[in-house]
Amino acid sequence: MEVILTQDVPNLGYINEKVNVKPGYGRNFLIPKGMAILATTTNKKILAENLKQKAFKADKVLNEAQELAKGLENITVKIGAKAAESGKIFGSVNTIQIAQAIKDQFNFDIDRKKIHIDGEHIKELGSYKARIILHKEVQLDINFEVFAE
Repeated sequence: MEVILTQDVPNLGYINEKVNVKPGYGRNFLIPKGMAILATTTNKKILAENLKQKAFKADKVLNEAQELAKGLENITVKIGAKAAESGKIFGSVNTIQIAQAIKDQFNFDIDRKKIHIDGEHIKELGSYKARIILHKEVQLDINFEVFAE
């Protein structure tokens, strides 16, 4: 019996996958629990159309991330902070401030959760690098400089 999985089933398959199972397992367990539907010709066509639309949307998101990455290449973000004469900052610089500085200086809106800094918080003046993860396939490093106001 061929069924199309509507959710991930351990040791069987993943969502939107066609699998062959024993008739009793399909009729008595998978279909009543909503884990699968029968793989009729109509359901196969619907599955093919859904997969095509998902691939189109995923491709569009990837292209948008690549275009944003091209705009962010080779930029240096400048972040002002109050600091002591020794170079220590009162407080710290975090991803929220980096995201706001990118928006103010370059007009790119980036979610702060996509920005990662080594060591989490910057507590001294100087130049640093931050990694921006725009998509699972599109990542880039940007330079940012913390200066005294």
